[in-house]
Amino acid sequence: MTRALADRLAAFRREHFPRFERQYRRLVQEGQHPSILFIGCSDSRLMPQMLLDTRPGEVFMVRNVGAFVPPYEEAGGRYHGTSAAIEFAVLVLGVRDIVICGHSHCGAIEALYREPPAEARHLTQWLQLAREAQLPLPAAETDLRRVEQRAIVLQLEHLTSFPMVRSRLERGELFLHGWHYLMETGEVLEFDFAAGAFAPVRAAPAASAASAPPAT
Repeated sequence: MTRALADRLAAFRREHFPRFERQYRRLVQEGQHPSILFIGCSDSRLMPQMLLDTRPGEVFMVRNVGAFVPPYEEAGGRYHGTSAAIEFAVLVLGVRDIVICGHSHCGAIEALYREPPAEARHLTQWLQLAREAQLPLPAAETDLRRVEQRAIVLQLEHLTSFPMVRSRLERGELFLHGWHYLMETGEVLEFDFAAGAFAPVRAAPAASAASAPPAT
């Protein structure tokens, strides 16, 4: 192990674990019962724990390149990490809210406009999950922000293709949220399903604004 990694682990044991030791022990005894599934980009600049101000056991997290969601496949597939996590969160953990969080200056969105490395075969295929959100070659940074937001809405549509998600949405047992995190300002824009547009998150947003599935 490198010295840098060892130092980080030592800092966790020394500074962070003691603060939540009782909570960790309770979570071991009682199990986890998170109410939120957070699907976020793997970008190192996105820190979900800081963004949501969470404690251990409160949020079930899935992170991947671009915060993408594969459409549901009836026949299944060989390996579907994100899909399996969605099923586990909804069917086993019973989460009430699912957040898809994209962000500004996303490398996955920028990669739509250039060829990935030749050896990155999995990445090349994965990026297809956002192709429908792609616009003609952006002329400005604001154009990329639009594509980032379009990609978030597209992933929400993919999410509603999961039967267990769709049925719970219809019964009012599950709520979807599409977030666009602006890293340079710390602001989060949320997709308003009724208005069909992103708007800044208010202090106490109405639950109904994020409850309906997007039109497909």
